[in-house]
Amino acid sequence: MKLLSIAVIALASATSFAKTYPITGNTVNCRSGPGTSYSSKKSYKKGTQVTISCQTSGTSVSGNSIWDKTSDGCYVADYYVKTGVNGYVTKKCDGGSSGGSPSGGYCKRINTAGVNLVAQWEGFVASPKPDPIGLPTVGYGHLCQKKNCAEVKYKFPLSKATGKKLLGDDLPKYSKCLAGYLNSKPKLNQNQWAALTSWVFNVGCGNAQSSTLVKRLNKGDSPNTVAAQELPKWRKAGGKVMQGLVNRRKAEIKLFKTASSKQAYPKCQ
Repeated sequence: MKLLSIAVIALASATSFAKTYPITGNTVNCRSGPGTSYSSKKSYKKGTQVTISCQTSGTSVSGNSIWDKTSDGCYVADYYVKTGVNGYVTKKCDGGSSGGSPSGGYCKRINTAGVNLVAQWEGFVASPKPDPIGLPTVGYGHLCQKKNCAEVKYKFPLSKATGKKLLGDDLPKYSKCLAGYLNSKPKLNQNQWAALTSWVFNVGCGNAQSSTLVKRLNKGDSPNTVAAQELPKWRKAGGKVMQGLVNRRKAEIKLFKTASSKQAYPKCQ
């Protein structure tokens, strides 16, 4: 009984001293998954102290793509949680380390063929304007995080050169998302990595994380088979099939199947 009492006291002490963090937004939704497209399960008022059980990547909010799973079992954007650091403060929700890929050595930047593919299908916009489904974008597909894209450090109207620089700034966020969702089973070359990063850039980190495509790669299915079967499914925007997306998926599959001797994931060559 004495040992049991000591154990209970120790557990209670550990619980009472669990690290908590304050919510900084006025009313912040806690969602069923790590992204703004997931349903809201509850909301937190400003100043509410939350306990973070794990963290993962998801929809970027004002440049921060980390989402915190709270002790309530739902996800809140890390942008609205005052952790005191710009990065992970605890383990990843998928059981991995907070460093990204299993090895930490994946290619942060994609190859030129991938950058050109993204630029081709995103199209160039010199000043912020709505895309085909009404979301404000600028450059080569940069989704505005603040009013009038105030977060962009380049002057408007953008030139194509500064647009490419902005795209170069944006893409590593999406390769980081992808690396965070994959385990050590997939072995991807630089063209395959670039094609998938283009896809994540287009559909968003949260959608990629919950996709059958990622699940199948993590099961060890053939990457070429998975890409050929899963990428074409992502052809809708605003609930409608878009021919541009149909064509983009074909281009991504073509790049994916283009041979390359250089590995990108899990180790960059």
